Amino acid sequence: MSVRRCAAVGLVALVLGVGGCTTAYPPLAPGGQVDAPYLIGPGDTLEIRVWRNPELSMSIPVRPDGMISTPLVEDLPASGKTATQLARDIEKALAKYIQTPVVTVVLTSFVGPYGQQVRVIGEAAKPQALAFRNNMTLLDVMIAVGGITDFADGNKASILRMSGGRSQQFGVRLVDLLKRGDLSANVAMRPGDVLIIPQSLF
Repeated sequence: MSVRRCAAVGLVALVLGVGGCTTAYPPLAPGGQVDAPYLIGPGDTLEIRVWRNPELSMSIPVRPDGMISTPLVEDLPASGKTATQLARDIEKALAKYIQTPVVTVVLTSFVGPYGQQVRVIGEAAKPQALAFRNNMTLLDVMIAVGGITDFADGNKASILRMSGGRSQQFGVRLVDLLKRGDLSANVAMRPGDVLIIPQSLF
């Protein structure tokens, strides 16, 4: 960036109260990928199979309140549990009516709990909330949202992250990653991250 352009950006930043030539947030270092079990969330679709009881086997959505209802089992909490945990809970509930029930829960569509979703806002081609998955990276997120718009200031993007009960914000370099192929700019995402992509001032 030229001295004149940098000075112009700095002047606008001073007036608007935003960052100048560099991001105001510390960079997020590569690595630290998260390998965590998928947790069921409202909007997920579950295939519940009860061995030797086809009349109790079905495909059902998780309600907005995080509960599910099946024959013989009403209002069972599902949100925030793994498929295996939910299967054991259903078995326990069915044990009142069936001798030694064996239940399998398979997820057929994924949304995830609200607090586990990765959200992308600002100048993404398709801003949206994504279900977090194991070892998800910034590049995975950008592929899912279709990249950035022509108006994005990609190298001043940031990730808002909760850590230890407080929020932290880290700078990320989307232009370097997407347009220059710099894989050192590809960082690990965590459940609940919010990727903020600002608009360029020029």
